[in-house]
Amino acid sequence: MYKLIIVDDESAIRHGIKNYFPWTQLGFEVAGLFENGRQALEYCQKLPVDVVLSDIKMPIMDGLELAKELYQLNSEIKIILLSGYREFEYAREALKYEVKNYILKPTKYEELYEVFSEIKEELDQEQILNVESDLQEDNTDRSYYDKIIDTVKSYLYQNYRIATLNSASELVHLSPNYLSTLFKDITGEYFSDFLLRIRMEEAAKLLNDIRYKTYQISDLVGYSNPKNFTRAFKKYYGLTPTEFRNPPT
Repeated sequence: MYKLIIVDDESAIRHGIKNYFPWTQLGFEVAGLFENGRQALEYCQKLPVDVVLSDIKMPIMDGLELAKELYQLNSEIKIILLSGYREFEYAREALKYEVKNYILKPTKYEELYEVFSEIKEELDQEQILNVESDLQEDNTDRSYYDKIIDTVKSYLYQNYRIATLNSASELVHLSPNYLSTLFKDITGEYFSDFLLRIRMEEAAKLLNDIRYKTYQISDLVGYSNPKNFTRAFKKYYGLTPTEFRNPPT
């Protein structure tokens, strides 16, 4: 999940944006709510933040001043500004400080969704490039990433029934796209293929135990629909579960 903070001097707007938009579904976690730019800046200097969604007009420190401060700190935080004013001067100032977008109040769901979908894609792409760059640097980086992948593998072996890319990425605090790329670069195998192999090998073991029905095995290895399990098993082994259990003579 990417860390997002919301900055607006109106409490109703801060909490409204936080509570009535599907941030988690889009890949963001609202890490903090602040009523002015000074509070937000202090937070950004202490804790990791990926995106700031900030009103322009605020007391103490407004959104443009916050953008300027972060720009001068060479921060990589993405900044999106909110404003009730459609004024060119604001937009021009925002461009100077590399603000990513400028949204008019009242915020529309569709516009917010579109803007943050684009930001999510940009952050994902940056993470992928960082993975590829880091893996080429030195053995220390490789050792660090090896430990991440070992953690993910251990998680999959223990939780293959319910495991997903999203749950694994949350475990190691990486985005799904980042983890997927890292997993392939280090193991040479796609995450989905690795998980499928674990499930199919476990299914094969269970099929050798006559106490289990096929539909039970299907559920035990993560398939709620036995037909999907049968289809996946046959594609993997070339035999249906029944044929595997009772090979044709």
